[in-house]
Amino acid sequence: MMRAANGIPVRQLDLDTLLPYLDLHLVGATNGVRLFNAARISWAGTPYEEDFAGLRQEIGEERTFLKRLIKSLGHRPSVLKMVFARAMSVVADLDPLNPMRRRKSAGAQLELEALQSLLKGKEALWSTLLALSPEASPTAGEAVLDRRVLERLLEASKRQQDTVARVMTQTAPARFLRD
Repeated sequence: MMRAANGIPVRQLDLDTLLPYLDLHLVGATNGVRLFNAARISWAGTPYEEDFAGLRQEIGEERTFLKRLIKSLGHRPSVLKMVFARAMSVVADLDPLNPMRRRKSAGAQLELEALQSLLKGKEALWSTLLALSPEASPTAGEAVLDRRVLERLLEASKRQQDTVARVMTQTAPARFLRD
């Protein structure tokens, strides 16, 4: 066990469990980019189009960050998992939740709820990595989990959830109330 200069034991990242976890989140992020792009298309021509375009951009940037983090830990994402992610992207493009791309359907509500779930999962990822950051001591080839970056990503995921929740609640009456 490593010890800090003050003699206190320093714990190291268990890459055997962390890396598969990060791989799975990378699969989710890959699908998230596609799903937010599908939402952007669904909401084209509405006041919410820019919200979804911005969210898609942010999710893409976070996916790139996650991929760099995984590589900085000396790992290459699982080819099998990435093939699975690509296959799921095709399903996302077909959009089984909202096949007609209608904003006034139950499918639109499910699409928004699915986006909320993805964002909640991403929030859990950043919270988990943040919980590891004060305890982790990098060894050769490991990246330091930067608390400031992780805190920023965590706050962004909460803001993103608020954006989707706002769209969901503002548009629900048009879906579920009769004129």
